[in-house]
Amino acid sequence: MPRVRVLLLNAALGPLDYRGDAEPGSVVVVPLGPRQEMGVAWEAERLPANEIDEARLRPLLQVLDSPPLPAPLRRLIEWTSDYYLAPLGAVLRMALPSTSALGGARIVTEYRPTGLVPDRMTPQREQALERIVGRQGLVGELAAAAGVSDAVVRGLVKTGAIEAVEVSTDHPYPRPDPDFHVPVLEAAQAEAAEALRASVRERAFQPFLLDGVTGSGKTEVYFEAIAEALRQGRQTLVLLPEIALTEPFLQRFTGRFGCEPVAWHSGLRQSQRRRAWRAIAEGEARVVVGARSALFLPYPNLGLIAVDEAHETSFKQEDGVHYHARDVAVMRAKLEEVPVILASATPAIESRHQVTLGVYKELKLPERFGGAEMPAIEPLNLVSDPPPRGRWLAPRLVEELQGNLEAGEQSLLFLNRRGYAPLTLCRHCGHRFQCPNCTAWMVEHRFTARLACHHCGHVMPVPRMCPECHEEESLVACGPGVERIADEVAALFPEARTAVVTSDTIWSPAKAAEFVARMESGEVDIVIGTQLVTKGYHFPNLTLVGVIDADLGLSGGDLRAAERTFQQIRQVSGRAGRGEKPGRVFIQSHDPDAPVIDALVRGDVEGFYEAETDARREAAMPPFGRLAAIIVSSEKEADAKEAAARIGRAAPSVDNMIVLGPAPAALAMLRGRHRLRLLVHASRSIPLQDILRDWLGGVEWPKSVRVAVDVDPYSFL
Repeated sequence: MPRVRVLLLNAALGPLDYRGDAEPGSVVVVPLGPRQEMGVAWEAERLPANEIDEARLRPLLQVLDSPPLPAPLRRLIEWTSDYYLAPLGAVLRMALPSTSALGGARIVTEYRPTGLVPDRMTPQREQALERIVGRQGLVGELAAAAGVSDAVVRGLVKTGAIEAVEVSTDHPYPRPDPDFHVPVLEAAQAEAAEALRASVRERAFQPFLLDGVTGSGKTEVYFEAIAEALRQGRQTLVLLPEIALTEPFLQRFTGRFGCEPVAWHSGLRQSQRRRAWRAIAEGEARVVVGARSALFLPYPNLGLIAVDEAHETSFKQEDGVHYHARDVAVMRAKLEEVPVILASATPAIESRHQVTLGVYKELKLPERFGGAEMPAIEPLNLVSDPPPRGRWLAPRLVEELQGNLEAGEQSLLFLNRRGYAPLTLCRHCGHRFQCPNCTAWMVEHRFTARLACHHCGHVMPVPRMCPECHEEESLVACGPGVERIADEVAALFPEARTAVVTSDTIWSPAKAAEFVARMESGEVDIVIGTQLVTKGYHFPNLTLVGVIDADLGLSGGDLRAAERTFQQIRQVSGRAGRGEKPGRVFIQSHDPDAPVIDALVRGDVEGFYEAETDARREAAMPPFGRLAAIIVSSEKEADAKEAAARIGRAAPSVDNMIVLGPAPAALAMLRGRHRLRLLVHASRSIPLQDILRDWLGGVEWPKSVRVAVDVDPYSFL
């Protein structure tokens, strides 16, 4: 009797055996108690299970009509589960994110606004119609986008304000043309491009670090590798760190290849996800550009992987499976036996170390394209030349902004803090507004008249009076966010046209496209933005960058604080002077002699990285040592403390490994759960995952307690 081993999408269950016949990788439906569950047939020898008598096996219910998951993807799922200590089912779920793509009708009914306004309006209806302008999707998708219930959307359908439309989900995508518009490359670009093309032709695993200064044309270089993969009829995956970067990338791609690639990100409608998944799994989608989740899609004929802005920490997933997309991309390339390109103007120390070891091959682009010069960088000492009281822009920076306005050139002010102010307190009694679910301050967002928690999403209106002492008009905003800087700019330069660019204002590729169009048409004079504007954008008329608070990211115990600050400021500095006009950058700091600021001003990239690398080596920190975090959480503080203490007492004694904690996490409460952390520091020579697996496997804790393991952590909150 044929027996098939099935890995279910349910992360709490291990592999189970069923009666039936399905080749490995096939997507199947199986019975589980009274329910039906979806899973994937797997090689029995690779997944141990409790084998039961054949007479007790239940039959497969269905083998779905969808392409099977390729063997290299199945090996990647196994490796990711093993390395990051995540349940196999949780990793498998990332490869099957669109269950509608696995079968069912190819025509779906979606809804879109008609422009009609119903006779009877409510605040919810008004909010819905305002937020779904230009959108289309299922009822649930529109409701989620509008922040209202499904019933509100259905009510608007009945009034005629929203109409139904049938959508075909499986019409083919256009094919990119590798010879549509072949660019003329400069010498360094051409040399790097040829090395990448040759590697694609060899069809062998080779990691490349494409290290080029901002504006050097890295994208154009790896586009030539994509063109080579297209000529061979193979697929390419391009990973981007932010959804907001997708639209500018699509425009550049279209200019080179004559059509857009297939996009994959959280902003897609269900019908779009179904169409994209099917095209990818069937090999019809030749180039896919997407966020980190695109890494686990079932490409049957992958020829190349490119990771743009590979240094970005947003490639590390902080919820669910704690994987780093940059590192998993390298592993997928190894399993697929294809080249992988890590492109960055500020590579991570881990990537540079791999070059030193000879694992990665480095390709350098030391000059900007077209003879453009790197911008001049000047520090502004906020101690000796502070802004006026209640202001945040130094006098010198204000003068430079005025000069840029008079010259008709664009400016960018960078502050990596959303909202109006990070803290609101009562000047009468000192009450501070804290999130009820997290140990974090509520951030004022004056544009929307809300206080918001940036960790759990809790929002509340800004009250008229203090909830503690009931004093009216006693609340004061402390510190600046980008909205407060925008207010200051409006007061100083009332004639200037401004744009605030954060994840609150640029939440979709369409919004990003709208911003790019305004910049390119000259409709914006001054941009005020967070890290969202530090990368990927090319505005030739942007000649001035002001960094409002260069010290912001240097506080706290993050081992990557200096590196991250260096990367962010160097990236945002690179937005200036990318055309014919020279650029200037002014960095406001209370300590302009700090090593990070000094290295940025002097342009001493190698010196900075050398010092940081030596410090990491001396402390045996990554990449010279290993870290793993164990996060214990529960709605009951006592349960979390007891479980964390039990885990700490059970810590094994291993040479070259120390366990710190348990201690309250920096965010001691998050989303209503009390949190404690243990940090494991080990040498690279010990089998850390095996030790962690045996250690935690021997400890029991209540069901109310969650224990998460973060291997190679990037967040220490």
